[in-house]
Amino acid sequence: MLQTKTQWLPGPLAGALTGCALALLSGCASQPQSPPLTQDEAREVTSEDAWAASPEAAPEIAALPFAQTDALTRLVLLQQVFERYQGVPYRYGGMSARGFDCSGFIKTAYREAFGHLLPRTTGQMVVVGQAVARDQLQPGDLVFFDSNGNDGHAGIFMGDDRFIHASTSSGVRESSLNSPYWRPRYSQARRLFVPAQVAADNP
Repeated sequence: MLQTKTQWLPGPLAGALTGCALALLSGCASQPQSPPLTQDEAREVTSEDAWAASPEAAPEIAALPFAQTDALTRLVLLQQVFERYQGVPYRYGGMSARGFDCSGFIKTAYREAFGHLLPRTTGQMVVVGQAVARDQLQPGDLVFFDSNGNDGHAGIFMGDDRFIHASTSSGVRESSLNSPYWRPRYSQARRLFVPAQVAADNP
């Protein structure tokens, strides 16, 4: 039976939380100078803007939520993606090894780890799946943080109060939900993996 508490999960993933200044731990709400988007990236952003106005334009995204898989398997698959891109710089609008913004990294991680397609922006991601309490988080849950009054930054929970994300200062990295910077900014979490019957009832 799958346990829902975070205590059973493996210990902290590689890399200890550094003592960076709080300002250096900012999320992806700001838009620093970045290289121009490639044609494919520009096309991706344009198509997701269209999805926001017309959800039926992206039937593959409408397939949410996804049937549940083993939490440890999700953790292993996400760790592989994280190790592949760890340290890749932040890049507004980016969705490749050239650079990621926070939602671009989440979308890429879900596609590569699970073969699932997610909406492109945090504003779209925050309304999919099911709300989940902080003390019930499991690997793969999306965690959102307040930025200027909205859920402007997001990452993927990995267990043991840690999450992976693309930050404006450090690029793709792992951080702690309990750090002085992120703890007060935590907003909510969404679970996209649900029991198979629930997924079947939401075609």
